[in-house]
Amino acid sequence: MFPCFYILPEYPHSMIPMVDLKTQYAQLKDEIDAGLQEALSQCAFVMGPNVQAFEKEAAEYLAVKHAIGVANGTEALHLALLAAGIGEGDEVITPAFTFIATAEAIRYVGAKPVFVDIDAKTFNVTPETITRAITDQTRAVMPVHLFGQPCNMAGIQAVCDLHGLKLIEDCAQSFGASINGKQTGSLGLAAGFSFFPSKNLGAYGDGGLVTTNSDEIAQQVRMLRNHGSEVRYYHDIIGYNSRLDELQAVILRVKLKRIEQFNQARRHAAHHYCELMADLPLETPYEDGIGVHVYHQYTLLTDQRDAIMAALQKAHIGCAIYYPVPLHQQKVFADYCAGLSLPVTESVASRCLSLPIFPELNEEQIRKIVSVIRQAIHA
Repeated sequence: MFPCFYILPEYPHSMIPMVDLKTQYAQLKDEIDAGLQEALSQCAFVMGPNVQAFEKEAAEYLAVKHAIGVANGTEALHLALLAAGIGEGDEVITPAFTFIATAEAIRYVGAKPVFVDIDAKTFNVTPETITRAITDQTRAVMPVHLFGQPCNMAGIQAVCDLHGLKLIEDCAQSFGASINGKQTGSLGLAAGFSFFPSKNLGAYGDGGLVTTNSDEIAQQVRMLRNHGSEVRYYHDIIGYNSRLDELQAVILRVKLKRIEQFNQARRHAAHHYCELMADLPLETPYEDGIGVHVYHQYTLLTDQRDAIMAALQKAHIGCAIYYPVPLHQQKVFADYCAGLSLPVTESVASRCLSLPIFPELNEEQIRKIVSVIRQAIHA
């Protein structure tokens, strides 16, 4: 998603940003700086030892056979789809309430994204919305674990099994989320993760990861990310230049060791928000109990969005709308989405508002944010 918190004007020190990367870096500075200095001294900048080590460590954490670093989250989805054999004329079912990268990756391989509606509480696609969209051209389903809440993967997998469809997870926002002890990214044929700086596991630039338990998919992705080559200067397929950067891998290795701590802090902050706003006329995020929500975003629903946003901005508190225009209403997809109605998606998009959420968010900041919201509602 767009890094809106990077392009805001400079505010006084009392500002509460959407994500406080400076505070987190200060806590990790010594370890990150030492790792970067070591990597610089080794001068192995492309596909170096830190990329290899991070892939191994990420695979172990996610309990998958293969984890393959790539350039960014969009490329992770793109290469996963290519490796799975999705291509021209195929249809891939996916939500319209997500960042455009989900659908872009589908279009990159020549397939058609078929947008479906979402659950009004979890904001995720469901087995029922997927089933209603299946046609003779459907070849895959790409659910998005939106805002860090896992989809109903058992139900979605059952639909895929029944209809012979491939299941590819969009885990861009769900690193560390789990269902019955199994990590998102380990539940389908393949998955794509993003390491954009604001993510739960974020780099200091772009980065992505493809995960799979399939040896064949893994082999294809490794070739695709590296110009179609397994052996230097020998090219078996047309590939891409889509490799995870060595210096970003250094940063990711430091943060990966703390991902459980970070996610637990996000959950604690989210639950505190919910407690403090329980009496207000708005809908706080819902946890369906199917999986562990890791709150990449804390997104509520309100009919007073404009008033709340104005009050937060006046108080120099970050806020954002993810996502104001669903994908089926975007100009780029107008040629085959004309007349498509997704009422739940459209309602959520018109009422959603995301508040600051990050591991370092403290009680004083949360109380300040809620106080401003309360005043805006009762003004």
